[in-house]
Amino acid sequence: MRPNHSTTPRLTRILGSLLLLAAAGVFTVGAAPVPSAAATTPLDRVVPAPASVRPAGSPYRITRATRLVVDGSAEVRRIGAYLAGILRPSTGYPLPLTEQGGGGIRLHLTDGPFGAEGYRLGSGPHGVSLTASTPAGLFHGVQTLRQLLPASIEKKTVQPGPWRIAGGTIEDRPRYGYRGAMLDVSRHFFTVAQVKRYIDQMALYKINTLHLHLSDDQGWRIAVDSWPRLATYGGSTQVGGGHGGYFTKADYQEIVRYAGSRYLEVVPEIDLPGHTNAALASYADLNCDGVAPPLYTGTKVGFSSLCVPKEVTYTFVDDVIRELAALTPGRYLHIGGDEAHSTSHADYVKFMDRVQPIVAKYGKTVVGWHQLTGATPAQGALAQYWGVDGTSAAEKAQVAKAAQNGTGLILSPADRLYLDMKYTRNTRLGTKWAGYVEVKRSYDWNPGAYLPGAPASAVKGVEAPLWSETLTKSADIEYMAFPRLAGAAELGWSPAATHDWARYRVRLAAQGPRWKALGITYYRSPQVPWPAS
Repeated sequence: MRPNHSTTPRLTRILGSLLLLAAAGVFTVGAAPVPSAAATTPLDRVVPAPASVRPAGSPYRITRATRLVVDGSAEVRRIGAYLAGILRPSTGYPLPLTEQGGGGIRLHLTDGPFGAEGYRLGSGPHGVSLTASTPAGLFHGVQTLRQLLPASIEKKTVQPGPWRIAGGTIEDRPRYGYRGAMLDVSRHFFTVAQVKRYIDQMALYKINTLHLHLSDDQGWRIAVDSWPRLATYGGSTQVGGGHGGYFTKADYQEIVRYAGSRYLEVVPEIDLPGHTNAALASYADLNCDGVAPPLYTGTKVGFSSLCVPKEVTYTFVDDVIRELAALTPGRYLHIGGDEAHSTSHADYVKFMDRVQPIVAKYGKTVVGWHQLTGATPAQGALAQYWGVDGTSAAEKAQVAKAAQNGTGLILSPADRLYLDMKYTRNTRLGTKWAGYVEVKRSYDWNPGAYLPGAPASAVKGVEAPLWSETLTKSADIEYMAFPRLAGAAELGWSPAATHDWARYRVRLAAQGPRWKALGITYYRSPQVPWPAS
């Protein structure tokens, strides 16, 4: 058949368009289309979900003429410089900081209904305005602004753009004041640089607390001048027998400073009276029989205990807490208290009655794992619940009773928020004692109604712990944390009314290209419709 020359060009154009759509991933089954570089991210396509979103009007476009207009305060200027440091490499634009003029991107502190961490973001064709009552709120608003730009904004080389921010208004503030992530540096040691990298990843999702697990059977990770062998000997190994390591006081202060620059508070943990083999191996006097055990590099728990009757135990605890509190500007100091299987109940209660006042003496508030509720939690103490669905009713009731009596709760259920749990039986890292925890299971629960009998008002926040028995490098941390850490952040930040798995998984999928641009290794869960490429 002879072709009809009048229709051939039209067919060619149609076929070409179909090929382009296919290349963009639009026809890929089970995957979201790859967003066009020219597309504008909707205001509600961010994680955590904002409290209020009102789309309106035309977008703002960042150009070579854009300026960052900041208030005169040093803190706002610092946040402006932080934002410029993100935007300049990928846009190639100068984006000068100025205190004069309108338009551009304005960062502004003012009195208003934002609370300690809330903000308002307004965008239109003539500019973007970020407003908050505190620098922390302004910083959180910057994280939202980042997500409203294409993922390529995170790259360190010039990208083509365009750089549009959708028009409208976001008004946002957190559900809970405590939104944490824990990093275990005891089972395997991680360097200052690795911890700072994780801090930056946490900050992107408005997490405001870094809980550092600094001591355990396998390693003591913080220098203590009055007990120097804790670090030099007790910190010399790790799970599997590797070299280990520890933070000098200057190292720890650098972590605290860096976390503070991202508006995260550091909560240090010294796990007591169990999980103490590294300390017991370092100083024989801490043992009831006066004999130091060997260093330990395995993974079993519950076998070690400080000697509760000995007075030197409390001299030791006082010295450690005094030195650590002096290095820590935050409110809290975590004293562990879990899995003290080698300590009798009577000794456990006696120990906690002696140690909690020491924490208060040095100006800090006690945090402990939920076993602390088996003793008498100090006034204002927080109990961190790590039970699972199968935890006994009696244990849950004990925690709920403490909450009814005024003890605050941080929720970290292991079968929901422990980031070291395997996603599936095929996950190459992690453990499975609490079960497999895929992304949906990690996200799809309500902290305010989770623990039977506990008042919703007792829940102060959530925390996602990451234990490091199987983790040795930053890529391991990231693979187990992402994408679940983003869901934990949303549980802590977003209003309960926004909680919906079907919508969340779409917003979460849009984070994949951003993680790729940031060089974050992540698990491509089949439960999430990731972009095709």
